Order: sequence, then C-alpha cells, then structure tokens
Amino acid sequence: MHNIIFEDNMVMLKNIDNFDLKKTFECGQCFRWEQNENGFWQSIVGGKEINASQDDTNIVLFPCSKEDFDEFWFNYFDLGRDYSAINEVLNNDKTLKNAVKYGKGIRILNQEPWETLCSFIISQNNNIPRIKGIISRLCENFGEKKSFGYTFPSAEKIASLSVDDLAVLRSGFRAKYIIDAAKKVTSGTINLDELKKLDSDSAREILTTIYGVGEKVADCTLLFGLGHTNVFPKDVWIKRALSVLYNGKFPDCALNYEGIAQQYLFYYARETKLNV
Repeated sequence: MHNIIFEDNMVMLKNIDNFDLKKTFECGQCFRWEQNENGFWQSIVGGKEINASQDDTNIVLFPCSKEDFDEFWFNYFDLGRDYSAINEVLNNDKTLKNAVKYGKGIRILNQEPWETLCSFIISQNNNIPRIKGIISRLCENFGEKKSFGYTFPSAEKIASLSVDDLAVLRSGFRAKYIIDAAKKVTSGTINLDELKKLDSDSAREILTTIYGVGEKVADCTLLFGLGHTNVFPKDVWIKRALSVLYNGKFPDCALNYEGIAQQYLFYYARETKLNV
C-alpha cells in the first residue's frame, strides 16, 4: 500500500516506488501536462486544476482534497496497479528487463476517454510540439477558462461546431475527423464507457467506424483512455522492433500487459538510441 498523507488540500505520496512524473508525462501518452518555472507539473484534467511535484522519495499533489484523490486522482494515476509485480514478470525477458530499468516509473494514466480519442486523432502524422499547439488552441477557443489554462472541450461542444469553426485550430484534414468523432460520441452511436467493458478487438472495431480513425489511433485510445493494457499502438518502429526482437509479438511474460511493456520499450529505445 502507498503511504498517503492528506493535509491542507494537499496530498503527499510518501516513499512511492514506480512513479516518475517526468517519464510518465513525457512518454507520449498525454499532451496537457507542462512543467512551470517553479518546477511544478501543471494540468487541467477532468475540469480539475492540479499541480504535481516530486523529489527523490515523495510526490505532492495540490490543490487536492481527500475526496478528489479518492474519487478521481487515485484512478487517474493508476495507483491501484502493482507495477512492481508487473515489472518482476517482465524482467523474465532480457530485453524487457533492460527496458524496465530505463522506463521504471512510467505509469499508464487513466485519461478521460473523449479527450484521449480527440487528442490522438490530432496526433496523426504530427509531431509533439504541433500536437500540443493544436490541442492548446482547441481548449483556448472552446474550453472553459481556469486560473492557469482551459478545460478540454466536451464532445457535445465540438459536435455543435462545423469544420469551418475549427479552422482556428490549424489542424488541416484532422478537423473533419474531430467533428465526426464528436458527433458519434454525442449521439450515443459510440459509447466510450461501454468500450471499457468489451474485449479489445470488439472495441477497436467500433472505434474504427469513426471517420479517419485507424488501428493506431484506436489502440492509443484503448490503452490510454479505456483501460485495455493488453493493447498498444503499432507504429513502424514498434512493428520492426517486435519483428527483430521477438518474431512479431511480445514474449509470453508480457501477456495482458503488452501496452505497459511497449511504453517501457519505446522509452528505452529513445533514451539509448536503440536501433532495430
């Protein structure tokens, strides 16, 4: 169990293991956490403003009541999952053991499904700075103003707009994909919460009925927004890595945790310039 202290609208996670804020926020799974001039990580998640800081042993979240932590942030930061046990299993493979060593501390965030879907639609054929820029303009123009930023606009808000309305985003061909996704989610044609309960293949098939959503965007949404940790985005690099290292698929020790293993492997490759 985590040693958690609640005090003055602040939560401290003491001596927490397997949680590195920087690695978690910069591993490519989210786009709205930024580090300010004081070294605090800031974001607006689910309409809630939050700061996070970390020293050698502790993580502090503020402003954060016990109620908000118990009802929202505990799940968002995936604190109910035993990453030590998962890492121990992944360590049975030599390459994954090295990847776990480099990527230790990465946690899979349980992000809001609509924001995740929309963000990864925007991410298609895009680089991180441009993705963040488009998402920032989306929030500034159609979200709600908070003290240090804007909320992510709801699917209902986006569904009420036209492609021309989204011209301010400078998102190019992605605008029509965003609108179609918002309309399908708002109408109930696609119920994102229900996709959490389906098997991954069935959920992926439904997501790919959205105009412009292919397997990679669907898998990012499944892993980062819908809790399918057995799923992972398969870009050109990871397909090649799996082919060279594992004959096309992860070893058995990664079963049901392929998404976590992929995040470790991606981070390991990026940090060590691993070529496969």
